[in-house]
Amino acid sequence: MTDTHHKPPPPAPADIRAHRTTAGHTQAAAAAMVYTDTRTWQKWESGTARMHPATWELYRIKTATLKNT
Repeated sequence: MTDTHHKPPPPAPADIRAHRTTAGHTQAAAAAMVYTDTRTWQKWESGTARMHPATWELYRIKTATLKNT
């Protein structure tokens, strides 16, 4: 069986920060939207940890910035 689904790469820290600030959320509010803690969000924005693509998709859906492709 051939895998036809490709996992997208994790978002860049600058993209995470830009989407959050554009949405008008604090780091704490954004973290709560994806069921994590503020420190984890801070790590994603600083680049010391990578956000899972599914978490990124969830945040973008909740902030209505995910466009149908």
